[in-house]
Amino acid sequence: MQQLFYLLKKFKYLLLFIFLEIIALIFTFQYHNYHQSKFINSANFITGGIYKKANTVSEYFFLKTENHRLAEENIKLKNLLNIKGIDYSNPTYIYKDSVEYFQQYEYSIAKVINNNYSSKNNYLTIDKGALHGISEDLGVINSSGVVGVINKVSKNYATIFSILNSGSKMNVRLKKNDHFGTMVWDGKNPNITQIVDLPRQALLKVGDTIITGGKSAIFPEGINIGIIEEIELKNNYYSKINVKLFNDMTSLGHVQIIKNFRKEERQLLELSVNNE
Repeated sequence: MQQLFYLLKKFKYLLLFIFLEIIALIFTFQYHNYHQSKFINSANFITGGIYKKANTVSEYFFLKTENHRLAEENIKLKNLLNIKGIDYSNPTYIYKDSVEYFQQYEYSIAKVINNNYSSKNNYLTIDKGALHGISEDLGVINSSGVVGVINKVSKNYATIFSILNSGSKMNVRLKKNDHFGTMVWDGKNPNITQIVDLPRQALLKVGDTIITGGKSAIFPEGINIGIIEEIELKNNYYSKINVKLFNDMTSLGHVQIIKNFRKEERQLLELSVNNE
């Protein structure tokens, strides 16, 4: 207490000056409209900046929830387009089954909880399994392109056979024409895959877009994969075709699982023909 009295006594003139200054400012802002408006504008500027910063921080913490909501909304829209018979990869094309529309593909959402991309045989894990309608041999994509194929399924989880796997073989084609090939991975760069079995007549050039071919019963035709980055010719055939993926396989969040309702029918038919 004695120290407090000592400080008040020592700084009494300074404290008196500050007190009188505050009184003067109060009278100035209270009885002069110009000064009052300037003070209010300055206060609004400061508090507005604070609110803006606080809102930015708040938005950051809600990004995860918002991203999940947008991913679910995207899935609903894709399923709606399929129910109406619209191919979302080619909106100008509409197909009908007799009088009623038929939904061929159904999309569901899952989150990647484990992602391997640094070995030669990579797999991913998602947080959905058999209890959520997930089964083996379903295609997996996201908004940027192809991710892989469901490999193993438990009650609540599933693993994905990544396109970054030395055993991966996917039917693809050039977007500009109907030349088909097979996409593989050499196990080196997670951003680059390779295409084999493309005929010389395909007339490739750097920058051409590669999409899913539609020959398999797993992926719909027309899903983006990447663009041709490097071409090498040897003895009049393509010895190397490198494709830069649209997808960043090292950073995957939510993915979309594709179920083809006609897959079993097609596979049974093809099996019966092969057994003849």
